[in-house]
Amino acid sequence: MSNPALLPQIDDPSLKTGPRWKVTIHNNDHTDRDVVFDAIVRATQCDHQEAEIEIWEAERYGRAAVHFAARDECDGVADVIRGIGVHADVSLEWDE
Repeated sequence: MSNPALLPQIDDPSLKTGPRWKVTIHNNDHTDRDVVFDAIVRATQCDHQEAEIEIWEAERYGRAAVHFAARDECDGVADVIRGIGVHADVSLEWDE
């Protein structure tokens, strides 16, 4: 007979705050790629590789999700990105 293992209880307040939100950037032809890269890294605190992937995705598909968090945090990230002239939307992570 096997003994089932108990999973640890996760007490993470961020999991109890409600739905997560996302910031989506849209590609454009007038904002320099390096400026977009710097803004994404500064606004989201992501590493350089992740920022490169997100920029590539925006260039390839026309848009890319660049950040997931609570609504207030996503609004702040979007404001930084909009400040360089890139269109950024804040929406629920999963549209229901």
